Amino acid sequence: MSLIEKIDKSRLPRHVAIIMDGNGRWAKAKGKDRSFGHQEGVVSVRKIMDAVTRLGLEYLTLYTFSTENWNRPEEEIQALMSLLVSAIHKETPDMMKKNVRLTAIGDLSRLRDDAYDTLGECMRMTAGNTGTTLVLALSYSSRWEITMALRHIVREVLEHKLEVKDITEAVVSNHLMTRNIPDPDLLIRTGGEKRVSNFLLWQLSYAEFYFTDLYWPDFREEDLYEAILYYQQRERRFGKTSEQLIL
Repeated sequence: MSLIEKIDKSRLPRHVAIIMDGNGRWAKAKGKDRSFGHQEGVVSVRKIMDAVTRLGLEYLTLYTFSTENWNRPEEEIQALMSLLVSAIHKETPDMMKKNVRLTAIGDLSRLRDDAYDTLGECMRMTAGNTGTTLVLALSYSSRWEITMALRHIVREVLEHKLEVKDITEAVVSNHLMTRNIPDPDLLIRTGGEKRVSNFLLWQLSYAEFYFTDLYWPDFREEDLYEAILYYQQRERRFGKTSEQLIL
């Protein structure tokens, strides 16, 4: 019996975020080039998207390429950009068929021209879709995002559009790239590491964390279902006591 049958559909996380870690180590363990691991990682993305749409999850955010990843060898960066272009081209028809809307967060201006254009075209094509929203975190880091938000807030204060006393958590949230996206309920990280690696630091404040030793190319539908079952076993108190939740 598939684990999906054990999931309570009335208590699904609204937003799942995933740090897709382990492509390179997976490839190395098989005596392959790192690019082979990234290619197989795309297969996992496809499988997980199938599972997410089957469940009817509202939002899925994938940590695809961080600002720190620009420090990797140029050959690997170019391979990743080419893979991004080919993957989006290939998956766009399926996203249309499954009613998936694509969006992205990050410093997209740093992307290679063909990657930027291909991403933008897919986002325009899928903008009217009303099913799962797939968010790609590309050229993204949370510290960069928060820094940009602070710059915008300071500018508004200097231009007398905002009073310092009126700066609230909601104001900060509304200046982040995720302002129209609910905070993640569940963070999944593959690859065995137990850290958030500069990913959605503000937004993950009350998320449940699920870590697995599986490398991303080995992560499949049943593994996602297992993570969601773990989430459904958690008591989400948001600072309250268990007794308060019962009242």
